[in-house]
Amino acid sequence: MKKSSESLALVSLGCAKNAVDLQVMAGNLVKAGATLSPDPDRADTVIVNTCAFIASAREEAEAEIRRALELKARGNYKKVVVTGCYPKRYPKAVAAFPGVDVWQGVPEKWIEPKIPALRFTGKAFAYLKIAEGCAHRCSYCAIPGIRGKYRSRPMASILKEAKALIESGCKELNIVAQDPMLYGVDLGDHKVKLTKLLWKLDAIPGDFWIRVLYSYPSEITEEFLEWMVNSEHAVRYIDIPLQHTVPEVLVNMNRKSAIDASLEAASVLRELIPDITLRTTIMTGFPGETELRFKRLLSDLRRMQFDHLGCFAYSPEEGTKGAKMKGRPSRRQAEEREKQVMAEAKALWAVKAKRMLKKEFVALTIAPGVARMESQAPDVDGVVYLDKEVEVGEFVKIRLAKVAGFDFEAEVL
Repeated sequence: MKKSSESLALVSLGCAKNAVDLQVMAGNLVKAGATLSPDPDRADTVIVNTCAFIASAREEAEAEIRRALELKARGNYKKVVVTGCYPKRYPKAVAAFPGVDVWQGVPEKWIEPKIPALRFTGKAFAYLKIAEGCAHRCSYCAIPGIRGKYRSRPMASILKEAKALIESGCKELNIVAQDPMLYGVDLGDHKVKLTKLLWKLDAIPGDFWIRVLYSYPSEITEEFLEWMVNSEHAVRYIDIPLQHTVPEVLVNMNRKSAIDASLEAASVLRELIPDITLRTTIMTGFPGETELRFKRLLSDLRRMQFDHLGCFAYSPEEGTKGAKMKGRPSRRQAEEREKQVMAEAKALWAVKAKRMLKKEFVALTIAPGVARMESQAPDVDGVVYLDKEVEVGEFVKIRLAKVAGFDFEAEVL
């Protein structure tokens, strides 16, 4: 790569996995001599890294591209580069944005980051991406068409980056992929591959957490749970995106293999690991979700009592089987059901959060005066506001004093 002295402005849209792609891209450019502009609205080059998972993500991407082109027209940027899922999914859309200089979809192969890679998350924590693509074919999801088949990152590469992160002061490794549980599925026996990787990560010297995010319900193995119980660094937190609980709807979603696990996961995991924190994501308004089936979903969620829950109304995506299915509730019904799920989740959270008050926990400081407990994953759960500043990247013992929405206020002990 040629040496460069250009200044870069960065726009990161979408999920943590998408942000990792931009970190790698920008990190390599910085290593090659580029600099990050102190003014995000003024630079030689702006990179807009996009998402295109659902309609709202596409709209956000298009708005950011238009904004970048407006700034270019004013002379704030010399070059506009659009990368990520949007160009991959809509390659012909470049015609709608004639001012874009580079139009580049997600890479077909993993691009190795320069070590240590650029990190947007700050000193305290990082996302460690272990695979690309998806092995599932859920009928509502466009990701396989964007990201391709599941491709595991070489273990040596993951361990090299993890060691560099820990040595740089990182105190939390967040393992991400479309389905981390399938790590190694393209390399052979994936059921031992993931745990082998986790135990090797666990052997890295240092005081840090390992958090595994996004676990397809039927892929959670006994070996993985044994690691979670016995590991020195494992965070007892699992994010299981159920999407739904009613068998007829799960069949329509092409998640038939996950039916039993979707209904039983919460109770089984709590029985095996009583202090575990569970999070899920639910979709309302998918084809086949009648009013009665929605009520069954609510009943299941009340029984499962997830600690954290997110919900979104189904968006029919071009090129997916779900978009052509009959029996889809109206958009208004889907959104009303989404609000009902979230209202019940908020009410349940208020009860759970109140029970946590006056109890003591360990938290990781992620910003001045701000920390997260093991039960709080980055970006999706709340945070803890401390009554005094502690050095960023330090573990601290706290006592929860007040609930503030999905956040807490706490006393540093």
